[in-house]
Amino acid sequence: MCYNLYKMVYLDYAATTPLLPEVIKAMHEAELKYFANASALHTPGHLSHNLIEGCREILAEMVGADPSEIIFTSGATESNNTVIRTFEGHEIETSPLEHHSIIEAARVYKGAKKPKLYSYMLANNEIGDFLDLPDKKDGFLHSDLTQILGKIPVNVKKLGLDYATFSAHKIGGPVGVGALYVREGVPFKPLLIGGLQEKKRRGGTYNTVGISGFRRALESVKNKGNFKKYDKEVRNLRDTLAQRILKEIPGSSLNTNIEKGKSLPNILNASFKAAEGESIQLYLDAEGIIVSTGSACAAGDIRPSHVLMAKTGDAEVAHSSIRFSFGLENTMEDVDKVMEVLPGIVDRLQKVSTIGL
Repeated sequence: MCYNLYKMVYLDYAATTPLLPEVIKAMHEAELKYFANASALHTPGHLSHNLIEGCREILAEMVGADPSEIIFTSGATESNNTVIRTFEGHEIETSPLEHHSIIEAARVYKGAKKPKLYSYMLANNEIGDFLDLPDKKDGFLHSDLTQILGKIPVNVKKLGLDYATFSAHKIGGPVGVGALYVREGVPFKPLLIGGLQEKKRRGGTYNTVGISGFRRALESVKNKGNFKKYDKEVRNLRDTLAQRILKEIPGSSLNTNIEKGKSLPNILNASFKAAEGESIQLYLDAEGIIVSTGSACAAGDIRPSHVLMAKTGDAEVAHSSIRFSFGLENTMEDVDKVMEVLPGIVDRLQKVSTIGL
């Protein structure tokens, strides 16, 4: 199916965001001007290196870290795996709502030795709810802040974090670039070995073009007042959709706590009794409305969402859920478009379901 991008209603920003125009421009410029290996000693190498360090400084400032505590990676999955692998053989405790890159890595690498690692995301990627961070008095604390970056202000020092994960493609930057905050003095074991890059903490030639896109995306967050826009404009879109779903669709319920201060302002997870989530997604897709049934990383997995099972314990709720996630480009017209077709889709599915309302 060939989408008309000007008519498509994209509500899957929690999975990935469209590249910002200024990011595309920055990456094209980097391809032409900053193509040299950033580890080289010649002038073109120095220019590439300076671009990368500029990104490091901006991210560090934004999250309350020192630039030396930021390590560039290929994305959140690598960052998460790096932290978990550092504590191979040690006790590793995670919340049941974590991303698969945390849960699966912890299953492989955990042991019984001290010190202990706690890995708790600050906001969940499927339902948007905030989680309480544990007391780390007998260990170290990591938080996956992938969904947080660019949505609400965050300070890793004030949160008491030892490690934190970030990703560029959640804020209008490119896929394939991420970062890891590692507090000075805490345990660290490189996941990728083979070079002196990142002070021997992550081997491999720098993705200068990708990092240039990350840098411009961070600058956009900083300069455009994203936090206020998410808190007011995007939250209003999310809450309006939530209220209309509950009012206009029988058998609907919310899995996201939309009370202010309880969840991210851009994610809404809703369930529709007696209507299968993937069917709703496909019908909406045919109407040019793009949503998700949960984490895109779990696409193709027929098992109910582990996040919703942990929260509700109800497989029917998990199988009938849809995640709507907003970005700064969405408008109230998008909400209206969803509600033009969603009630009819759910009604059609409920009528042929063997499960009563």
